[in-house]
Amino acid sequence: MNSPATDISSSSRSDAENCPTSRIAFASFVGTAIEFYDFYIYGLAVAMVIGPLFFPHDAPAVQKLNAFLTFGLAFIARPFGSLLFGHFGDRVGRKATLVASLLVMGISTTLVGVLPSYALAGWMAPVLLCLLRLGQGIGLGGEWGGAALLAAEYAPEGKRGWFGMFPQLGPSVGFLFAVGGFMLLANVLDDAQFRAWGWRIPFLASALLVMVGLYVRLKLTETPVFAKALATHQPARLPLAQLLAHHSWPLILGALSMVVCYAMFYISTVFTLSYGVGTLGIPRSQFLGMLCIAIFFMALATPLAAIASDRYGRRPVLLVAGAAALLSGFLFAPMMDSGSPLLITIFLSLELFIMGATYAPMGALLPELFPTQVRYTGAGAAYNIGGILGASLAPYIAQKLVLHGGLAWVGGYISVAAAISLLAVFLMRETHHDNLVRRLS
Repeated sequence: MNSPATDISSSSRSDAENCPTSRIAFASFVGTAIEFYDFYIYGLAVAMVIGPLFFPHDAPAVQKLNAFLTFGLAFIARPFGSLLFGHFGDRVGRKATLVASLLVMGISTTLVGVLPSYALAGWMAPVLLCLLRLGQGIGLGGEWGGAALLAAEYAPEGKRGWFGMFPQLGPSVGFLFAVGGFMLLANVLDDAQFRAWGWRIPFLASALLVMVGLYVRLKLTETPVFAKALATHQPARLPLAQLLAHHSWPLILGALSMVVCYAMFYISTVFTLSYGVGTLGIPRSQFLGMLCIAIFFMALATPLAAIASDRYGRRPVLLVAGAAALLSGFLFAPMMDSGSPLLITIFLSLELFIMGATYAPMGALLPELFPTQVRYTGAGAAYNIGGILGASLAPYIAQKLVLHGGLAWVGGYISVAAAISLLAVFLMRETHHDNLVRRLS
């Protein structure tokens, strides 16, 4: 007689095999799109309204720096979210954990939309804002690893890069929704209305998007790779302990390989929006439109780099893209300080195209670095530790660099981030031919 665990695993395998790959691709994409929409609307709000609304009325530069610090809080929380959700994702399964991470992120984002300002609540306003920002980080920390595993563990032979690309498309689409929402508000509301209540609408709209994501996620079945692992191996009692004891080197390299992705993205979006509107005097709606154009180039690079990573390997694609990122840092000052909307749009498009090329292969690469029993924990932790290193303080540091050294220093920051990731990728082994089912610890 089969044991209950065997019966459950056999049932999961059967359901998984009947789950259309198109549904899996859409589910891995839609969740990350919604989660990153939630994440990005906060970043855009930081560049526009968070400082004056939630902090004492000191000098505008101090308010802006405080707002950028709250932006970084979520990146500090993300590795903790990846470890929390990774523990249950490696022990219980991918599906239930992905549903929980989406709920945490959605509730935190929606509540930001109803927070009182500093004028109404005093210091409670920034304290509550920071707590919800931590909640956003914890939710997103658990999201990406599960979505990437969902795609990679269902992918047909030789197409893990392509299927791993779908969660990587989520940020582009999420960003377009976020920017599009703020652009619409900028065109229908005056500045006073936007600052008084209009900025809250994108946060409240998150509740509707989360319901769509939950509907899609609840229709999923467990991945066949996890189901087979559960049938032949007991889940790791403490996935984190096993990860640190046996897979710390891939964890370090995976995290460092992500640094350039994060640094490029958040400097090219959050920092440049703040600089372009506040220093160069470009109207907010116009600069948001420029970012919308640029983000299309990130979306274009994502499938191209994914296809190339299946054909040539993850490392060659990442090495070429990383080298391009390093060189692009030297263009930052001359093109941004030109003040020309056309030249700035071209530069932002170039930066986000390169960023998309460095980002796309990660949906397959990071899961490939770890065996099944610790894959959720390992991939999520590497992804989010990379976020701390590359993005948590990127807008803040960029703002400091501008104040003390000028835009050339910000470009240098991008080049240094690229050099770190290049070294990490160079030290990695190639993984795109690995069999995920065989890689059991």
